[in-house]
Amino acid sequence: MTRVGGRNAIFAWVVGLISAAIVAVLVVLALPMLPTSLAWLGDQVKGPVSAPEARDEPAEGGAPAECRDLYSQPLWASLVWAPDSVLTPSRDLPTTTATGLVEALAPTVRMTCTWRSAEGEISTTLAEVATDAGAIAATALPTAGFACAASDGRTRCTRTDGELVETIEAGGGLWLSTSQTSWQPADYPGRVADAVWAD
Repeated sequence: MTRVGGRNAIFAWVVGLISAAIVAVLVVLALPMLPTSLAWLGDQVKGPVSAPEARDEPAEGGAPAECRDLYSQPLWASLVWAPDSVLTPSRDLPTTTATGLVEALAPTVRMTCTWRSAEGEISTTLAEVATDAGAIAATALPTAGFACAASDGRTRCTRTDGELVETIEAGGGLWLSTSQTSWQPADYPGRVADAVWAD
């Protein structure tokens, strides 16, 4: 059999091995995105199952009506894209160590949004309370280790105990309570409060 001039078997083998190595590296680099890509493909085929549609801003017209309305687009993205992130909406009472205050105020829960991820857990409750709830919180919570301050007609009380950070804010008949365990996105309580008490 006559060989075609200009071909080198050794060179062809080396180029083939290098090409195979490059393909293998690309496959390894792409593997972490496989679950996300499959989830995205599933959402495109049958629509989102549990996550509400992303919006640029919280819903207009008063206090938020669902968990998605509590978050601006950047904060929503940081929560959704956290490793193993899952949002569970409910009407559960606030997760807080200030159980006595919860019993005294008897908040009417509009929503509780609980996030769990590999980074930790965040539980945020929006509820309706009496208009003097902020003054009551400012009187009662310092004895439980909270530091309270008034601003813009609202009272915000915070407490840190190791990996647990609690924030309770009340004003205008609304109560916003957040409990963060290990997971603390930048200024989470303030950004959620901006959505609740938006002008």
